[in-house]
Amino acid sequence: MPARPHDYSGAFAADGTRVKVRKEIPQVSAEPGLVVEDPASGFCGAVVAVDIRQVTLEDRHGRRRVFPLLPAGFLHEGRPATLVVPKAAPKGPARSASGSVRVQGLKARTARASRIWVEGVHDAELLERVWGHDLRVEGIVVEPMHGMDDLAAAVRDFAPAPHRRLGVLVDHLVEGSKETRAARDVAGPDVLVTGHPFVDVWQAVKPSVVGIRAWPEIPRGTDWKTGVCAALRWGEPADGARRVLGAVRDFRDLETPLIGAVEQLIDFVTVPA
Repeated sequence: MPARPHDYSGAFAADGTRVKVRKEIPQVSAEPGLVVEDPASGFCGAVVAVDIRQVTLEDRHGRRRVFPLLPAGFLHEGRPATLVVPKAAPKGPARSASGSVRVQGLKARTARASRIWVEGVHDAELLERVWGHDLRVEGIVVEPMHGMDDLAAAVRDFAPAPHRRLGVLVDHLVEGSKETRAARDVAGPDVLVTGHPFVDVWQAVKPSVVGIRAWPEIPRGTDWKTGVCAALRWGEPADGARRVLGAVRDFRDLETPLIGAVEQLIDFVTVPA
């Protein structure tokens, strides 16, 4: 067969020199969560912050590094790309960490007589981190019970009434558990007990938020927080608490059962008498 001629049109200039074709490098908006790689160091991570000069990437181990925004400075989906600052989206109402509309210039309302009880200080800290704005708007105080050993007696001492409602958030609220039996004992028109199925409130934080694939299984008879910290090499429970609570930014970092339980309690204790 005769050889096919090659088409060299446009490949050479009039003086015979080869024409260099510059490849177009795409510009990619550095939206939060976009995964890119720095080709010089091999560091791969998701965008967590960006300004006109630099971008901060976080890898899957939670390590962060800052890189300058240079032309063709990153690899996106394996190809060179230039990261650019995202265009500002139309401003809507500011949102709190719980997703509610943030009240600007908020002055905390005088506390109501109603209360929300939680099992421990970590539960209280988590509610403050996510729902703190809402609680101040509504004037609701969250108090840790430090356990549920005698919930019925504590409820009697509180003396619930239509103007003094009580909401109780408990862990491990599943059929057949002691928490479920205690909840039934104190239920009434002015007392609502809700909860989540997790052994501890830490477990209601999505594993990916704290950089793990799943929460470890802890044998019965072992304190859950102590067992988790040992399995994950986090040190003492106090170290684990700083890691877990510090990683939570808003309601999207939490499992749905906890979100629903807390929202239900806030609605219950803010109903006008």
